[in-house]
Amino acid sequence: MAKWFVAAKKADFNRIAREFGISPVTARILRNRGLERDEEFRRFLYGTAGDMYPPEELLGMEEAAGLLVQKIREGKRIRVIGDYDADGVCASCILHQGLKVAGGNADTAIPDRMKDGYGLNAHLVLEAYEAGIDTILTCDNGIAAAAEIALAKEKGMTVIVTDHHEVPYEEKDGEKNWLLPPADVVVDPKQEEDGYPFKGICGAVVAYKLILCLYDRMGLLEEKKDFLDGLLELAAFATVCDVMELLDENRIIVRCGLSHMKRTANEGLRALMEVNEIAPEKLTAYTIGFVLGPCINATGRLDTAVRALKLLEETDRAEAVRTASELKALNDSRKEMTERYVKQAIAQVEEGGMEKDRVLVLFLPDCHESLAGIIAGRVREKYYRPVFVLTRAEEGVKGSGRSIETYHMFEEMTKIKDIFTRYGGHKMAAGLSIRSGDVEAFRRRINEVCTLTEEDMEERIHIDVPMPVSYITRSLVDELDRLEPFGNGNPRPLFAQKDLRFLSARVLGKNGNAVRFTVQDDAGGRWEMMAFGDPAPMNAYMEEKFGSGAVRRLYGTGFSPFAEETGELQPIRLSVTYYPSVNTWKGDSRLQLILRQYR
Repeated sequence: MAKWFVAAKKADFNRIAREFGISPVTARILRNRGLERDEEFRRFLYGTAGDMYPPEELLGMEEAAGLLVQKIREGKRIRVIGDYDADGVCASCILHQGLKVAGGNADTAIPDRMKDGYGLNAHLVLEAYEAGIDTILTCDNGIAAAAEIALAKEKGMTVIVTDHHEVPYEEKDGEKNWLLPPADVVVDPKQEEDGYPFKGICGAVVAYKLILCLYDRMGLLEEKKDFLDGLLELAAFATVCDVMELLDENRIIVRCGLSHMKRTANEGLRALMEVNEIAPEKLTAYTIGFVLGPCINATGRLDTAVRALKLLEETDRAEAVRTASELKALNDSRKEMTERYVKQAIAQVEEGGMEKDRVLVLFLPDCHESLAGIIAGRVREKYYRPVFVLTRAEEGVKGSGRSIETYHMFEEMTKIKDIFTRYGGHKMAAGLSIRSGDVEAFRRRINEVCTLTEEDMEERIHIDVPMPVSYITRSLVDELDRLEPFGNGNPRPLFAQKDLRFLSARVLGKNGNAVRFTVQDDAGGRWEMMAFGDPAPMNAYMEEKFGSGAVRRLYGTGFSPFAEETGELQPIRLSVTYYPSVNTWKGDSRLQLILRQYR
């Protein structure tokens, strides 16, 4: 079971509250997000587009922009080569459209996940050469493509790399030797000598910054402001979909991008909202990350990401709606396939003697390789340990990994890099290719080098404030809404209360995956508390602690309501973590609590 911890970062919360017009509770939450200086609090609460960092602070940015200005003026052919996920597709769109509007002779190529694999490869380089391309411009990839870039240079092409992934390295005698590709220019905030103030930007943001720098040099910033706001929408969309931390500059990008997206002129984004029945004014980071983004990703998984790029560049509304409908159908198919293989993966852990493995390596040979990362993430949630899911590919075995906070996946893989024919990634996620006969060897070796302790593999629930539910007010909920957008690095605030009494329960939803509880605090106040997801585990827990009769009484399926008072049943009291919200139904608004964890 997960361990609960109360965040204990210190500060003068009353002073911060007075300074920024917030409550001490909100001040404490912001301190828990790592904010220390007044300027950080100001940017978080009131930051605008003007608070974003200058593109020129990225190493190589000015050189890359200058080279592109030259290529545009000379009429040279430029090919943008992206990636097949939402970040890569958005980055490709930003660079392609940005170059075209600036007068560039540009086109795009996105690798086919099945035929080409991740990122730049020899096939794409030779294709570009044969097409008469002068300059290859990568986005969301390229930092690990040294051999492919060397091939492009041999063919006489200019290569500009824009990426955000970890720079490959060799380690000798405890020192890292960074292996940059032989491109003309490399723009990647993860470079050792890069002084960019915030390293956590995604590939599409790097691309957006390059277009800003380019337009600055060409004197187009003011003239093309509305167009650039449209590119900012895509940078924000990608930031959420690539699960970047929504702190510092990313928070400003997503907040500003969301504001523009609610009235977007992009026909593709509007159509995607329409077919998913999302009103633009209701758009949030959550709906991007869990509804719209997966539709963009689904094309790269089950079809070709070229279709997703086409949607984002579409100018005809009817065609955009048709393409968006196709993407939604693909995503629905992806969800069904995912559920099937998640069950197989869990069965493999339970029946395959892997309970003691600190790193789970699962081989699902018939699974579509594009689903490996999603399945790995779901299995990680269940067992809270690093997970690799491998599938059979045309050449050997491919796979994706998803990690936990205490395990740097890319660095751990680097310890046994000789087993991979190809690999890459960062702390929390990675991709790999190995030879067909090396599945068991990989499982054994990645566990042998693992240093995770039992404590490392215990999920930690970080509570912002232990706070009785009686403290919740409408004004506090409204204030907490100012902390949006929520996501990685800026989770929804979490509160806790001990020994909350559960009075009644009712199952809701056509799938029975929501329960509405009535709970009572120590002051006698009654509250509505919602729990989402399969209620069976919680019911089983309560039965074990309080007896099946108490649970039946809770759901109103037996026993007198006075059974507790007469001593027939003990009351159900649980400590809970929760967050408050406002439930509005047919014009009536009331406070409610959302249950997150219990014990």
